[in-house]
Amino acid sequence: MRFLTFERSGQVSWGVITEEGIIDLGFRVGGDLHSILKDGRVQEMQVLAKDMAADFSSDDVRFLPPIIAPEKIACVGVNYANRNAEYKDGSEQPKFPSLFMRTPDSLTGHNQPLQRPPETPQLDYEGEIVIIIGKGGRRIDEEDAYDHIGGLSIMNEGTLRDWVRHAKFNVTQGKNFVHSGAIGPWIVTADEFSHEQLENMRVTTRVNGEVRQDDTTASMMFPFRYIISYFSTFFHLKPGDVIATGTPNGAGARFDPPIWLVPGDIVEVEVEGVGLLSNGVMDELV
Repeated sequence: MRFLTFERSGQVSWGVITEEGIIDLGFRVGGDLHSILKDGRVQEMQVLAKDMAADFSSDDVRFLPPIIAPEKIACVGVNYANRNAEYKDGSEQPKFPSLFMRTPDSLTGHNQPLQRPPETPQLDYEGEIVIIIGKGGRRIDEEDAYDHIGGLSIMNEGTLRDWVRHAKFNVTQGKNFVHSGAIGPWIVTADEFSHEQLENMRVTTRVNGEVRQDDTTASMMFPFRYIISYFSTFFHLKPGDVIATGTPNGAGARFDPPIWLVPGDIVEVEVEGVGLLSNGVMDELV
């Protein structure tokens, strides 16, 4: 089932999206999607919404990030084998994943514009599969990791390339400009995916219809099981936490010359079994 958070007529709510439209569960039961995950009520909401008719069209809402204010947005860097080779630095595959954090306001929702800041034109795209934690834990065994996935979503992990090089040991600055990235459109619950699907799931990024990135999770150096287990060593993973799992090769920075996003571009990130996240690009209004 697909759960989303949205704004309609100035009111923020959440619910389920179907082929017919949106079922407004926030109106019926209150709370938000994050609290439903924390309270372990996702299955209850699935049963409640199963035979409900849609309340309104998806065209009538503004899509928001599915989890508006997660405690953690943890991002894996350089996780596809081809992506590591893309750096052309002669390095071997890493033994452990890279990690950086994003703030909630660095991400906007589906169909909302990415913002190019006035400080730099080097806005780049990174299409990624997102894990939403459904069951918390510490020191989670790899064999149990899938039990902790609440669902999957999609991220355009937008990056300001020159700003990721402002400091010696971190990329935080270039990853956290306001609305430089996007997440959504919804969360597809974990029961929609087999283990085999999770381990060979395709992610494709298109800019103005041109395919720029295309790979599957089978190419990951650190698959979902390992990421969850490794992160839970030092994090207490909690329901609603967001983990972006890395991007395939083909980002704009890797072209010669680089191809940065410009106002008017349309970036689509499509993940097999999850959906399509689409965002335009605009200059930030200052």
